[in-house]
Amino acid sequence: QVQLVESGGGLVQPGESLRLSCAVSGIFFSVYDMDWYRQAPGKQRELVAGITTAVNTNYADSVKGRFTIARDNAKNTVYLQMNSLKPEDTAVYYCHAINYKFRSQNYWGQGTQVTVSS
Repeated sequence: QVQLVESGGGLVQPGESLRLSCAVSGIFFSVYDMDWYRQAPGKQRELVAGITTAVNTNYADSVKGRFTIARDNAKNTVYLQMNSLKPEDTAVYYCHAINYKFRSQNYWGQGTQVTVSS
């Protein structure tokens, strides 16, 4: 059974930081590219950051310089360090795993809420 379990969300003030974690089980983690998506109320889900099996990273323009994605293959976990948070970062954040070769093999976590508000 494949499981992606996000944690680390919460309520913070603008300018503060959070680190999200996504613990993965049931798949061979090291052959999966990992992504973080987010979905704000009334908006489409959007890609925030991605990290490949070769540890190449990409970011949405809106988070470049503030967010950092990382993976630990020994712990089957992907992280999203979020600094200088803004109210517009408020969303449910989802972890996504996609096989680097067989792209139809992809899985989603249940999401974790991040709220940035003063």
